Amino acid sequence: MMTQPVEPSPAISGPPGARAAVTFRRIAREWARIGVTGFGGPPTHIALLRRLCVERRGWIEASEFEDAIAACNLLPGPASTQLAIWCGWRLRGRRGALLAGVCFIAPGLAMILGLSALFLSAHPPLVVLGAAAGAGAAVPAVAVHAAWGLAPASWKRIQADAPGGPRRARARWVGYAALGAAAATLIGPFLVLVLIACGLLEIVVRTRLAGRALTGTARSVLPAALPVGAATGGLAALAWVALKVGALSYGGGFVIIPLMQHDAVSTYHWMSNAQFLNAVALGQVTPGPVVLTTAVVGFAAAGYAGALLATAVAFSPSFVFVLLGAPHFDALRGNRRIQAFLTGAGPAVIGAIAGSAIPLALALTHGWQYALLPAAALWLIAARRGGVSTLLLSAACGAVLALAGVSVA
Repeated sequence: MMTQPVEPSPAISGPPGARAAVTFRRIAREWARIGVTGFGGPPTHIALLRRLCVERRGWIEASEFEDAIAACNLLPGPASTQLAIWCGWRLRGRRGALLAGVCFIAPGLAMILGLSALFLSAHPPLVVLGAAAGAGAAVPAVAVHAAWGLAPASWKRIQADAPGGPRRARARWVGYAALGAAAATLIGPFLVLVLIACGLLEIVVRTRLAGRALTGTARSVLPAALPVGAATGGLAALAWVALKVGALSYGGGFVIIPLMQHDAVSTYHWMSNAQFLNAVALGQVTPGPVVLTTAVVGFAAAGYAGALLATAVAFSPSFVFVLLGAPHFDALRGNRRIQAFLTGAGPAVIGAIAGSAIPLALALTHGWQYALLPAAALWLIAARRGGVSTLLLSAACGAVLALAGVSVA
């Protein structure tokens, strides 16, 4: 069997260890292609990046790529987007990182803006309303499924090298998850504080039980000091909501739901509960990172300008983290304070994602949606299908019911 040869090319000046002189045009083309075809969320994005950079072209060593995945997972924000940015940095330095990140994000953004204009218009077609209501009915099940998928790795992590023994570590995991679920259900605007508190508590617990001090202060594991609120309404509030998503979303794309829902629906009244469900569904079924859901919220708040602002603010921390931190990824992975913080924040995030299903389910308005919700859960769990197919099938069911004359508005 013949294999595709690795593309030889001269070394370039750039980040330490760079080997392949990949043109900017090629980066733009390949990363845009991944942005167009990347349906299925982070696992798909990571697989496509590995296939391109490691398997097909040999631009990056497999071990180096795996280390980058681990380091990106330590950062707040969308890990697969940060990995796409890191790959561009690895090949062509900072300009390559900026180009790769923009080309990876842009196709999904263009698609989600078009769908936002359709789904959030004043008088969308009845079949569109039905599809939106159908997809929205499946969102709570998809959220719980996402949390369930994140749980095993987090459960294993907190027990690894756990001072005080695995029993205490498991008890802390359950406690952190319960706090996250309660915060997402009851005090949405203050969820960020709960996530940070759980991370800091784990630092304190590990320091105390291990009987050794972790260097530096606990404060240094947090992003640069951020306000706890923003001016009511307007672009400043929109920017603050997007910043929370980009700078404080630990543990995967679905954590954006509890971080945004209360602000978008109850605090600033940019959209209804049903429209927020649509936003989450659109973020799932379009290619590119799930954090693009912020573009839908921005569109509802201030049209296309709001969508672009929310997107720029939400993704800016990812670019900053990678551009400043890429040369120090090895040190990041070995930092005990950061490891301990994320070990505590991780279960709280998982609990928050699962807990967000409660207000999402309460936002459903039609009886047939409550019948579709358990069907979606069975499709996810019993049939072991993915979130994208679940949302698309649910949308199709809603569209059929709308055509049959069932109330969907």
